[in-house]
Amino acid sequence: MNKVYRKLAFTNMKNNSQFYLPYLLMGGLSVMMFYSMVAMWENESLANVRGGADLKMILGMGSFVIGIFVCVLLFYANSFIMKRRKRELGVYNILGMEKRHIAKILFWENLFTLFLAVAGGLAVGIIFNKFFMMFLYRITGLSESISFYVSQKGCLQTMLLFTVIYLLALCYNFMQVKLANPIELLRGGNAGEREPKTKLFLALFGGVCLAAAYYIAFTTENIMQVLTLFLLAVLLVIFGTYALFTAGSIALLKSLRRNKKYYYRTKHFTAVSGLLYRMKQNAAGLASICILSTMVLVMVSTTVSLYMGVRDEVESQYDGDAEIELYLNHVPDKDYRETILSEIKKSVKDSGRYIEDMEENVSMEVIMVRSGDVIETVEMFEIGMENFGVLSVLTKDDYEERENTTLSDIKKGQAAIIADPEYTNDTVSLLGREFEVTESRKINYDDAMFGKIAEGGEMCFVVSDEETLEDIFSERKALAGNRQNAPESHVGYHIALSFDGTKEEKIACTKEIRERIMGIVETGIRKPNDIEGYTVRSKQEGYDDYISLNGGLLFLGLFLGLMFSMVTVLIIYYKQISEGYEDKERFAIMEKVGMGDREVKDAIKSQVRIVFFLPLVTAAIHLAAAFPMLRRILAMLNLYNSSLFALCLLGTLLVFGVIYFAVFKVTSRTYYKIVGEQF
Repeated sequence: MNKVYRKLAFTNMKNNSQFYLPYLLMGGLSVMMFYSMVAMWENESLANVRGGADLKMILGMGSFVIGIFVCVLLFYANSFIMKRRKRELGVYNILGMEKRHIAKILFWENLFTLFLAVAGGLAVGIIFNKFFMMFLYRITGLSESISFYVSQKGCLQTMLLFTVIYLLALCYNFMQVKLANPIELLRGGNAGEREPKTKLFLALFGGVCLAAAYYIAFTTENIMQVLTLFLLAVLLVIFGTYALFTAGSIALLKSLRRNKKYYYRTKHFTAVSGLLYRMKQNAAGLASICILSTMVLVMVSTTVSLYMGVRDEVESQYDGDAEIELYLNHVPDKDYRETILSEIKKSVKDSGRYIEDMEENVSMEVIMVRSGDVIETVEMFEIGMENFGVLSVLTKDDYEERENTTLSDIKKGQAAIIADPEYTNDTVSLLGREFEVTESRKINYDDAMFGKIAEGGEMCFVVSDEETLEDIFSERKALAGNRQNAPESHVGYHIALSFDGTKEEKIACTKEIRERIMGIVETGIRKPNDIEGYTVRSKQEGYDDYISLNGGLLFLGLFLGLMFSMVTVLIIYYKQISEGYEDKERFAIMEKVGMGDREVKDAIKSQVRIVFFLPLVTAAIHLAAAFPMLRRILAMLNLYNSSLFALCLLGTLLVFGVIYFAVFKVTSRTYYKIVGEQF
């Protein structure tokens, strides 16, 4: 008996190949992508290379996200197939099959699908896993050898996940058959919708949501607030898109129907009336396509921008080939600084390198609260995020060297203030000390910063000499020492060096400097423990780190972009098939009552174009509105090149548009064929 059910299941899948082939293809591709991501995540060789920990974290996150979207993708496809096959299952029921017999057919169909998808997907994933690893290593700048291997853990996790997914889908199918009577099954595939009512409140809600999201994107300048408001903006866009496509599209179509000059034309009449009749179902699909398209565009464009802008990111973070930061418990005088510099110069000379450029400065950076002409230094835990500001105190000579600018003369008891918002008073009080303001400027943010860092503002407090800076630091240190759990206050001594040599020689020279600084920290310059800590960074090593991290993000962005594109294509394809079957009888009736082939063809094209390109146009609008906030987020990741991001965004949109148009052409042929093969 089981042989009969197996044969029926195989015959059903063959007869419904236009439904099952995309389902099997998407299932196999999903298996391949999930296995490949897990196999790369589990690859132990990544742990032994520079940046491998970041790559493993990114791949692990990608495995989780892909696993979630695989569930959504396959459940959507399964539910569509069940809806289209309800009439067929109803015929089986009327012809004498009990529901348990139908359940057995569904079981074998599901088992065949699971086997083909998992076996095919794993085979392709195992074969191409080395290629994916090579591509990952290529874009992350790694040069390690890659051997062919099969991830047993990846295979087990993949088989377990997809077995659970298809088992849950089978349970859903059983429930659909069990809860429906034969008449409902016969009518299930042709269940239409009544003309929807105009929901003015929902349309207004959608408009308000999108307006609020766009307002957040355009007006949020504080980089700290961008992180908290970005998710809110995304949710508002999702809600607004669904609401406007559901209610706004209905209102628009009804307004077009009231326009007699537009509506009473053959192709407009047919398209508008057809879309309006089942717009509720159309709207959910169109909104989903729009949101997924936006996600693809955002994810791919941002990761491509980060990868293409690695050199800009590194240049913005490093002032030289090697950067040394010493954290001191005092303000260093000229002799102290010369002693440290002489040791560093010896390290460079011992490495066989020549110093081409060098800059240094001393500053004290603390958290501040600004109230009128009074500036108080506080600890972060004492105030809220919306109140804190960043205060940097340094001497005139160091400020001019750091910023490559010139200030007016500053004497003792005086200060120059460069701040945002601009300081306008003639005097200022810092830690109880009064200063006369000799010069006040507004911070000129680099064009790429796109906003301030702290809600409470930023300030460079420039004093006359090291002695004044020492007095301020002593006051600050005493104040911090009187607070419970207050962190140690320190002065930062920053040194940046540029020297000749190849990449490897510069890295070796920086390592020599690091070892020399380590020895200095252990012994101190004048006494032990006069240096509280240090960092030594190499621009070349930083470049490798950025390439590794951003290359991993690009790899994940392309993988997830492909996954979201697969979901989008599947929704589009099944949507075209569904609408084709729903429109087939309607257009046949229109031909019988006198509408010619040409008019039918024009009506079909008008309807398909409206349905197909509306999500893409809306996604492009979302993308344009999100541009200000996205570039601020990229600035937080040290990419300040807005022109590069704009070009990557435009390029991604053009490439996606070409792919979208190709999908339109292919799926439209399926629609036209179902409707009646007019062409």
